Amino acid sequence: MTGFAPDLLSGHVAVVTGGASGLGRETALRLGEAGAAAVVVADIRKDPREGGVPTDELLEQHGVRSTFVRCDVTSVGDCSAAVEAAGVYGGVTIMVPAAGILRQENVLAVTESDLDRTMDVNVKGAFFSAQAAARSMVDGRRSGSIVMVSSVAGQLGSASMPTYNMSKGAVRMLTYSLAASLGPQGIRVNAVHPGIIRTAMTVTDGALVQEQEEAAIPLRRFGDPGEVADAIVYLASPLASYVNGASLFIDGGAHSTKAGRQPTG
Repeated sequence: MTGFAPDLLSGHVAVVTGGASGLGRETALRLGEAGAAAVVVADIRKDPREGGVPTDELLEQHGVRSTFVRCDVTSVGDCSAAVEAAGVYGGVTIMVPAAGILRQENVLAVTESDLDRTMDVNVKGAFFSAQAAARSMVDGRRSGSIVMVSSVAGQLGSASMPTYNMSKGAVRMLTYSLAASLGPQGIRVNAVHPGIIRTAMTVTDGALVQEQEEAAIPLRRFGDPGEVADAIVYLASPLASYVNGASLFIDGGAHSTKAGRQPTG
């Protein structure tokens, strides 16, 4: 449960890509708990990887209007459609492009298709989701907030995830560019940089050795999706009204010691 006031995001309409599972799911739920008027859950699948009630249905059960939109973020048209779905609620004011993939690979074995897939989902998807939201906000004369999901990997890198590291570094730089471009339009753009967060993507896709990885984190534990989602809610909210172009690390201190190696986002 979030500790924010239940009316913090009153009147806001959010779109969360990758909102069916993991960090995206927790973010969508926390935005609802913080008072968002509606949340569009955009994902390539409706059922959570972790199991349970689909995100949009769970939001509706808690009195938050919500719609699920099937969205492959590698498709520019799908990114636009997800934003357009928010129109029925008055138009998007919060965008969180949380969709992403993680791969472990040997740099010498990476193929062109491997690289294309990672960049298409993690960078192209983030760019065109943010662009669609920004266009909608500008056209509707609405101020708003875009919270990008980068990773501590975009700051530190690691030997085992070269394409992922590169993609998240690109998202970090994209955040700075968008903040400079969209700030004059009243649209704030910031980024969260998670470390190892306990989701299906990290624990399953990342095939982490928990004891070894936790030993490299100053707080000696993995993060919880809610700890990242709360940071996203803060950046999206009026509490961060003068925060633009910021990078917020939620990694247990890994980046400050240059010890983190296997982040997520």
